[in-house]
Amino acid sequence: MTRSVRVVPAILTDEPQALKTMLAQAETYTDYVQIDIMDGKFVPSKSVTWDQILTIRPKISWEVHLMVEKPESQLKYFQQAGAKKAIFHFEATNRPGKIIEEARKLEIQVGLAVNPETPVSQILPFTDLVDGVLFLSVHPGFYGAKFLPEVLDKVIELRQARPSLNIGLDGGVKESNIAEIAKTGVDDIFVGSAILLQTDPGKCYRQLSALANAAI
Repeated sequence: MTRSVRVVPAILTDEPQALKTMLAQAETYTDYVQIDIMDGKFVPSKSVTWDQILTIRPKISWEVHLMVEKPESQLKYFQQAGAKKAIFHFEATNRPGKIIEEARKLEIQVGLAVNPETPVSQILPFTDLVDGVLFLSVHPGFYGAKFLPEVLDKVIELRQARPSLNIGLDGGVKESNIAEIAKTGVDDIFVGSAILLQTDPGKCYRQLSALANAAI
């Protein structure tokens, strides 16, 4: 079977109206998005909250990237708001297995996000328990942060160790580096400002998708 790479718009905002606008735009060019959640503690910035998303009730399928302390305390709320998958940070907890177990009880998919400094060896014991791993190729918390190319080596390392695992990469993705990223073996590439802060998000999404898939 021919491999393909999925580009996923990653929505980051602290304004409910902006979220609503971005979701409406995304519906015209994709069927799946990620919504970034930040608590101002695990990362410096803050974002929209689960109850604001619940009020909007997105029509599009979406997952949540929890850049928060104590992610286990928020899982049930995002499940109620309609998230198909919850991705939490390995660095945000001393008990990742407990959070994975809680997500399974809620019957939502669960993924493990990994900061740039965390070695692959630390997350390997949990990779058979999750639905995917998301590597952060920036220091998380802001749109437009600097891309860290050394993270690509971690993607390659994990792909060799876990050939069938869903692997994603998020942060600093743009036209100039998406082909290089796609060649590492990622399944999903999450893109924020290079799609959502552009004049024509749909055009940018299609261009990035074409560049990624032409590279593999």
